[in-house]
Amino acid sequence: MSRYLISFRDEAMDYREEEVADIAAAASEMTREAIAAGAFVFGGGIKGGHDDAWTVDESGVVTDGPYPESKEHLGGFVVVDVDTLEEALMWAGKCASACRATMEVRELLPGAEAR
Repeated sequence: MSRYLISFRDEAMDYREEEVADIAAAASEMTREAIAAGAFVFGGGIKGGHDDAWTVDESGVVTDGPYPESKEHLGGFVVVDVDTLEEALMWAGKCASACRATMEVRELLPGAEAR
């Protein structure tokens, strides 16, 4: 089995404020489905916007916010553990539908499991 990161940019979500409850319900249902299928590892939305992020460089210097030149910010993610890329893409499609955002799918390197 391989683990895949399915993620979306915060800016990719397109919704009206009154749709938030429906999106949250759809995302919760998709998560329950992935849990029942044994594919769900971990996931969640990212709290706040890019103003609620910090950058830490290799020397340990902390800066408020993400990289200043960045125009894209992570909005949420899920990690699935599945047999094939096709299965990961299927879950990404379900995530995209639930969250109303285009998803990016990337395979995680071996050894990315929690200890």
